[in-house]
Amino acid sequence: MNRSFLKFIGPGLLITVGFIDPGNWAANVAAGAQYGYVLLWMVTLSTLMLILLQHNAAHLGIATGLCLSEATTQHLPRWLARPILTSAMVAAVSTALAEILGGALALNLLFGFPVKPAALLVTVMSMVFLLTNSYRRVEKLIIGFVSLIGLSFLFELWQVQVDWGAAARGLVMPAFPLGAMPIIMSVLGAVVMPHNLFLHSEIIQSRQWNRSDETVIRRELRYEFLDTLVSMGIGWGINSAMIILAAATFFQVGAVVTDLRQASVMLQPLAGHAAALVFALALLFSGLSSSITAGMAGGCICAGMFGREYDIRGTSSKIGVGLTLGLGLGVILFVVRDPFQGLIVSQIVLGIQLPITIITQIRLTSSKTVMGTHANTRPEQAALWIVAATVITLNLFLLISIFQPGWP
Repeated sequence: MNRSFLKFIGPGLLITVGFIDPGNWAANVAAGAQYGYVLLWMVTLSTLMLILLQHNAAHLGIATGLCLSEATTQHLPRWLARPILTSAMVAAVSTALAEILGGALALNLLFGFPVKPAALLVTVMSMVFLLTNSYRRVEKLIIGFVSLIGLSFLFELWQVQVDWGAAARGLVMPAFPLGAMPIIMSVLGAVVMPHNLFLHSEIIQSRQWNRSDETVIRRELRYEFLDTLVSMGIGWGINSAMIILAAATFFQVGAVVTDLRQASVMLQPLAGHAAALVFALALLFSGLSSSITAGMAGGCICAGMFGREYDIRGTSSKIGVGLTLGLGLGVILFVVRDPFQGLIVSQIVLGIQLPITIITQIRLTSSKTVMGTHANTRPEQAALWIVAATVITLNLFLLISIFQPGWP
């Protein structure tokens, strides 16, 4: 390891903020408040799957110079590529809905703004950041936000009494409590997110290097994996802290949480006024930063549909960003009535779309036509297909649970 690795820090943290977004907060608070520490294992499993998938997506960008959306358009038949990328845009919009809504709820908590005007403000702020910042400046902004969110949760955990033995068991011992399948799926959808796979392959390939030099490519792959591993590890810690905090406060007293605003208010008598304030501030940082990454993902998916790279100065990229954030805002203004359930459902939508993106990615990265000598090896293919099978199985369980009594 040398200092040159530090130049590659950034893409992984952009992805990390995408899965510590407000939708994830809702899923994690629901998991901890309803089931205590027993669903922590899903964060661990999801993060392990995430590391493998994100590295594979970045692998595509480094080896080919194409993002996942561009590669889908270029190497799959049009009749197949367009529905795949359209479903990915739906996932990006669902993501943006959660991010904007979370930021709006934070503004409501901090300043008393009504949720819908606050959602409009968050959308406008995100658009301004996207239209005026280069990749590197956005990365620095995101790194700052991730740092603040991480420090916020360290402070929160310091304020409460945690059963660390139960938490340690929960992190590694799978459990399926009765009625927990929707929450399990929302945690999965909140950690392994389709738009992040598209975004990672875009960000990493946008960094220019000599792709004709095999030594350079292998160095890029090595450093990228370290960036992914460190960044996803940070995300695992923050997500775990969310569930642990909810378990140590709300679950311990039997409190039912149906709103992130309610969670902040309830934290005050349980962990102190400062904890409630820090919770709201961290939610605001999370909403703003993840809205930016959701918009970027929508822009790169839309640009890739037309065979173009993401460039905020380009028409297709602007359309993608506008559609992603605009439609997400539109759903908040005209459809969503229960913000907390809206956040949970948005994460379930991501979990349902995820197999489509994963299977597409595996097909592309396993093809020697696409990847050349950097195509997935047989062990890599086997590991990726195990992840795909796990996600599909969990989705089947979710669909079964929908038709059972007690579905929320």
